Amino acid sequence: MLSRAGSRAVPGLGLLQRSQQLKRSAWLAPAPYRLSSGLPVNIGVLFVPQQEAWVVERMGKFHRILEPGLNFLIPLLDRIRYVQSLKEIVINVPEQSAVTLDNVTLQIDGVLYLRVMDPYKASYGVEDPEYAVTQLAQTTMRSELGKLSLDRVFRERESLNANIVDAINQASDYWGIRCLRYEIKDIHVPPRVKESMQMQVEAERRKRAMVLESEGTRESAINVAEGQKQAQILASEAEKAEQINKAAGEANAVLVKARAKAEAIQLLAAALAQQHGSAAASLSVAEQYVSAFSKLAKESNTVLLPTNTGDVTNMVAQALGIYTTLTKPQAVKTQDEVPPSSESSQPSPTEVLKAEEVSSS
Repeated sequence: MLSRAGSRAVPGLGLLQRSQQLKRSAWLAPAPYRLSSGLPVNIGVLFVPQQEAWVVERMGKFHRILEPGLNFLIPLLDRIRYVQSLKEIVINVPEQSAVTLDNVTLQIDGVLYLRVMDPYKASYGVEDPEYAVTQLAQTTMRSELGKLSLDRVFRERESLNANIVDAINQASDYWGIRCLRYEIKDIHVPPRVKESMQMQVEAERRKRAMVLESEGTRESAINVAEGQKQAQILASEAEKAEQINKAAGEANAVLVKARAKAEAIQLLAAALAQQHGSAAASLSVAEQYVSAFSKLAKESNTVLLPTNTGDVTNMVAQALGIYTTLTKPQAVKTQDEVPPSSESSQPSPTEVLKAEEVSSS
């Protein structure tokens, strides 16, 4: 592409012809049929290429725009003044400096894609469309960057491009040009700012790593606590079941012992109620006394003995007296309930005891 000075030196060229004068002169028309400015020469019969618009002036005034294909003009009166390309044109926006909202200076460049929508406005609406659009893109980009902080510039590149396109289209509508899109190529940050950004990124990564590690530690502690809780619950339930089973067993054992003791008492009572039952009880008491007397002073040095330890008869009499005292209320109650019968032929326990004492003496 030509510079601004070159484009102004050849005002009749369009956007594409200013960048491709030498190429187009080789295939558009023979060299003798072109002026020194690069515009086609009116020879009466002209062939306009596809996606091009030739602006024709008659006697210095706009006449019409030639469509692609065969066209006829009047020599000397008609003149081809502008040649506009209807293809999409790519323009490199030069690198420029811009200050962000947080006072950081950036070096930024971009690429502009545009197309001529109205050849008449593009020819007569602005002197140099390419230069005008480039300058508008640079100024719009600086103003949009001034509204954003450095972090948002990198995050909102798409919205920044869209804002620049909208601002360019509002101004270029009168020029017959439409901006299709704008793309930021490179954003150069000062070295010190770049270093601080790298440090910030590293700090953020370390922070995330520490957060993840702490979360892992917390989850591990929670899992351990939950495991201990479940273990304690299960242990307490097992202990509870064990105690219940043990209590049930002890209760059953007590019941069994009580039943056995009750049966033993019933059998003993039945045996005592028979003939010579008191004598048998006296004999059993005497045997137990002799057995207990033989174990004296074997398990301990301190022994308490009654005064008449060797009098077995007296001890047996005392035991039978206690037994008689305990069984007397039951006997009285039985006599009240049962009608008196004939005298029993069996001697009373007192008589039997007295008989035994006499026999022993």
